[in-house]
Amino acid sequence: MPDLYDVTIVGAGPAGLYAAYYAGFRKLRTKIIDSLAEAGGQITALYAEKGIYDVAGFTAIAGKDLVRALWDQARQYDPTVCLGEQATDLRRRDDGTWLLTTDKGEHATRTLLLASGIGLFTPRKLGNPVFEAFEGSGLSYVMEDPEDCRGKRVAIVGGGDSAVDWANHLAEIAETVYVIHRRDEFRAHEASVDRMRAHAQLKTPGQVKEIRGDGQIEEIVLAYTDGAPDETLQVDILLAFLGFISNPGPIAEWGLAMNKQHILINQKCETNLPGVYAIGDCAGFEGKPKLISVGFGEAATAVNNAAVFLDPRKNVFPGHSSNLKSPTGL
Repeated sequence: MPDLYDVTIVGAGPAGLYAAYYAGFRKLRTKIIDSLAEAGGQITALYAEKGIYDVAGFTAIAGKDLVRALWDQARQYDPTVCLGEQATDLRRRDDGTWLLTTDKGEHATRTLLLASGIGLFTPRKLGNPVFEAFEGSGLSYVMEDPEDCRGKRVAIVGGGDSAVDWANHLAEIAETVYVIHRRDEFRAHEASVDRMRAHAQLKTPGQVKEIRGDGQIEEIVLAYTDGAPDETLQVDILLAFLGFISNPGPIAEWGLAMNKQHILINQKCETNLPGVYAIGDCAGFEGKPKLISVGFGEAATAVNNAAVFLDPRKNVFPGHSSNLKSPTGL
């Protein structure tokens, strides 16, 4: 049988990494599991180079730098780390502990903390099958390396934060940045939109009608919904940031109370299953904002309540960290 851990965390995104740190801080034997090959979850997979501006203590921090800091913080207490493992099944054993099955084995745990983010996700595509031939040849739905855009003519499709933020970032290194959106209004932070309007060429209300090129994107044709004539743009790179199609994956079959794709939790971050907690983007309640900072608070709440679940003699309040000595000796 697998070793029994006090806390097993499913998801190595920001909330999961902070929960791993806090579980170690509470002296709980901890394991963290993630389906991706690297820690960081959605940030590492999609926004590693993107700036984050709403994490306490940082005016701005790149996604990869935030993940690195959280990773270093979590590893202070030497949690067991299992990356590249997809959780598939969960069952409660006769002694009240849980057996989590992945595609690589089994994990026994006294409590389980779900920090699986938006679950399994795939980028939402432009919708024209003809465009698929250009994927990897100028057309991309994620930003892998901004340096690929240096000195290039870049067209960005989308009206949300990702499209606007990348337009602002690439305006500093690209030859030209076009932003194509089907509406005149953008669903992004007002200050970011104002900056984009000053540095990018907006093509609204428009959409990509045609992509042309001999094995590589050379130009695109835009159609405008306000009756303006079609327009042809010479571009080297087309980036479409249209959001993601997500689903919770196997977790939806574990008997958790859910509202659409969110696991329902109470004020202790408990689910309807005893000893199972949920935090971050996978967890939901009315009025909750999806922010990294909220996930951090939920991580501390869940771990501290799990500590009491494991040993009712313990206090939910762990004491002020400034009064304790950390593993680093500070």
